Amino acid sequence: MRVTVNGADLNREPAPGQCLRTYLRDAGHFEVKKGCDAGDCGACSVLVDAEAVHSCVFPAFRADGRAVTTVAGLGTPDDLHPVQRRFVEAAGFQCGFCTAGMVTTASTFDEADLADLPQQLKGNLCRCTGYRTIVDAIEGRVNTEKADGVATGSSVGAPAGVRVVTGTEQYTMDFAPPGLLHMAVLSSPVAHARIASIDTRRAESIPGVRLVLTHADSPSLRFSTARHHSRTDDPDDTTMLDNVVRFVGQRVAAVVAESVAVAELACSAIDVEYLELPAVFDPEEATRPGAPALHGDKTVDARIADASRNLLAEVHGGVGDVADGVAAAEESGGAAVRESYRTQRVQHVHLETHGCTGWRDDDGRLVIRTSSQVPFLIRDELCYLFGLGPDDVRVFTKRVGGGFGAKQEMLTEDLVALAVLRLGEPVRYEFSRSDQFTAAPCRHPFRVDVTAAADRNGTLTALAIDVLVDAGAYGNHSPGVMFHGCAESMSVYRVANKRVDAMAVYTNNLPSGAFRGYGLGQVMFGVESALDELAARLGIDPFDLRRRNVIVPGDDFVDSHVVDDDLEFGSYGLDQCLDLAQSALRRGNGRTPPAGWAVGEGMAIAMIATIPPRGHVADASITVDASGTYLLSVGTAEFGNGTTTVHSQLVTSELNTVVGNVVIRQSDTDVTGYDTGAFGSAGTVVAGMAVQAACRELRARILTAAAALSGIPAERCVLGPNGVQCDDAFVGFADLPTGLIGHGRHEGTPRSVAFNVQAFRVAVDTATGEVRILQSVQAADAGVVLNPQQCRGQVEGGVAQAIGSSLYEEMRVDESGAVTNTALREYHVPQLADVPVTEVYFADTYDRLGPLGAKSMSESPYNPVAPALANAIARACGARLRRLPMTPARIWRTLTLMPDVGARAPSDTGSA
Repeated sequence: MRVTVNGADLNREPAPGQCLRTYLRDAGHFEVKKGCDAGDCGACSVLVDAEAVHSCVFPAFRADGRAVTTVAGLGTPDDLHPVQRRFVEAAGFQCGFCTAGMVTTASTFDEADLADLPQQLKGNLCRCTGYRTIVDAIEGRVNTEKADGVATGSSVGAPAGVRVVTGTEQYTMDFAPPGLLHMAVLSSPVAHARIASIDTRRAESIPGVRLVLTHADSPSLRFSTARHHSRTDDPDDTTMLDNVVRFVGQRVAAVVAESVAVAELACSAIDVEYLELPAVFDPEEATRPGAPALHGDKTVDARIADASRNLLAEVHGGVGDVADGVAAAEESGGAAVRESYRTQRVQHVHLETHGCTGWRDDDGRLVIRTSSQVPFLIRDELCYLFGLGPDDVRVFTKRVGGGFGAKQEMLTEDLVALAVLRLGEPVRYEFSRSDQFTAAPCRHPFRVDVTAAADRNGTLTALAIDVLVDAGAYGNHSPGVMFHGCAESMSVYRVANKRVDAMAVYTNNLPSGAFRGYGLGQVMFGVESALDELAARLGIDPFDLRRRNVIVPGDDFVDSHVVDDDLEFGSYGLDQCLDLAQSALRRGNGRTPPAGWAVGEGMAIAMIATIPPRGHVADASITVDASGTYLLSVGTAEFGNGTTTVHSQLVTSELNTVVGNVVIRQSDTDVTGYDTGAFGSAGTVVAGMAVQAACRELRARILTAAAALSGIPAERCVLGPNGVQCDDAFVGFADLPTGLIGHGRHEGTPRSVAFNVQAFRVAVDTATGEVRILQSVQAADAGVVLNPQQCRGQVEGGVAQAIGSSLYEEMRVDESGAVTNTALREYHVPQLADVPVTEVYFADTYDRLGPLGAKSMSESPYNPVAPALANAIARACGARLRRLPMTPARIWRTLTLMPDVGARAPSDTGSA
């Protein structure tokens, strides 16, 4: 077969049935990405004879004699295609994994296509941006600034921007070492069973199979796939390969072979006899006497609260007396709400799936190149499992294609390490998109029962939650998600009588894990919905109800107890956020509802600690060379969180240089001492503080050296982009001593709090339950906004993702515990047509605990969205949805149960 790719002939025969995507990547065209391999996401889009196609479902043989153009063929870093240039100028990406396909598709658009972008881009998904900047890019709007001077506070574009839009920026799988072997995993078809026997002889006899691993080959040490600074935060309830399976999709065996196809064939040839055990899928039933104990074999050392009752973790406590508070409210002519709310399983749908490649380097060290938010924590756990020292293992990332908390897990690296240590050859294991639904942890389902009471004036007198968390088959992040979800959701309110009761329990469902918001989104759905119901009963504006009851500086943080750790008010902007969001709703945006639809407004608030508790550490170092180029070494990973851009801006601000003079080495255990990881929005705050400290130490050393050379006191020396001016004497960088270096370390304490207020105006078709968002507003207290465009993008992306899990997304599980919608086409990730442009407003605050006054703002925008939407829907048509997602069918069913639904007119609808 002969095909022309980017103007060059490619002569090679495709394998039988091979798609164009893998055909191109086998030839080294790594700019063609894998997002789904089902034609659903568009990450693999290329041009065939100038027509955009999804190469994952385009048979390779159909390209014979045709011209194929990838994003790398549209333009080069030195000669960008106009569409590529516009994506850079508009900051039209975050993680950038979708960008190659997005740019390629957009390069075909004419004027008619531009008039209907939602239709033209329906085959291209973005999980990060919220689409606004993508539309800006296609329509030619410029959102970034050219940073010729100090860049802090400017919308500087991402340093990797040109590489991302040309497909030259490397992601995890964008290379193929010589002799690469491939791994496939056999998964359990049953939810709970003991493996009675496993016969691998047929698999081992298949040509090309190099290794078959079963539970007999697994290290005996138990661990958790969840990763935290302290490994004891999570239960040790997992082994690499176990002789007991506890959910449909659990690893049973792994095969390493010369190709993925051979490895998958060999998996199907493994004979396994399962002795099925009783299973439990309902978390309520899992806690009852007689329920099968999933981890009854574990000892107290596993850090499980009560394995005999499937109780993983629990918290019970409070202040005052909730019953007294409810009674006082009702006696005063106030009101009380007692309701139950439920949230569903949600998949992260980062477009780059989990995966890694491992090998031995020239020194014999184990090297893992992985898609991870936590390379240092992965290294440390591999050392623990295999009895290796930190110097024996290197773990690093390239650019990571999205994470949202999912890549704070160890899901592939352990198996690959085991195989590499056995074989001594490079091994790769990459999840398929269906693996993401069946083998990777999802967002925790919560049941949240809320009791809220207030007197006739709207002063809260009682607030209590009873929370049940479905951990699934393994504990993973469940203790932390449970504690964190209950914490700031409750402590944001000043109430004399509070109570928290919460349990995380094991079931035979798919394991749950870290997800954007880390439990806050689930609990806030309950708390903020209940407070809106309370405001409606009292006839009080919901903004005013919050103003009367939120904490202010000087108040204690109180959830299940008076919080006495390191949480402080580094700044406070919640009052501004409430004002900004309410003012925006009052102004409106001119979008009119369809005739006859009911209209309503709703809002909700959120608070989040800016740093995870119990330790989050980052090291950084920086040097300067004779040309004035600064080399920053930092451990945090870049996965669309924008930390690389912010870190470069911190360097320019502290060292009075320009962005072009900053080079960053990152997310590699070889380049810096330690970094807990890029989660909990810590990349800006914790790693940023370490970067700032390193820069200040280097600056002092540069000025001291320049003073010594010039004979002028250091306090009269000024550092600039080209050197140091000491009165009339100039000291160039080439004149300075070599080896000047600055080190910085931040321990992640004390911690501040950030705030978000979300508001919506929606229209509801009461005949069908369809919801249209007429106006979306979020006001955020992010401290000093170091990069306005980038921070706005984080808010927009968080809102868009939350709209998906509020209205559309749900992982469906059948009676056997199997996930039934395992393809993107069966799981409604928001498209451009589904996502409104969110108006983003920032409070004017300066946080004394953050770098240059900044606070984190990556995960918190997600948290108040679901309750704000629920509140808007309820005030529009009277349908109070207490279960997510709020689909048209659920809204319609709720309306049909209302006695006055037939008589209710749009003019009767309530408003915030």
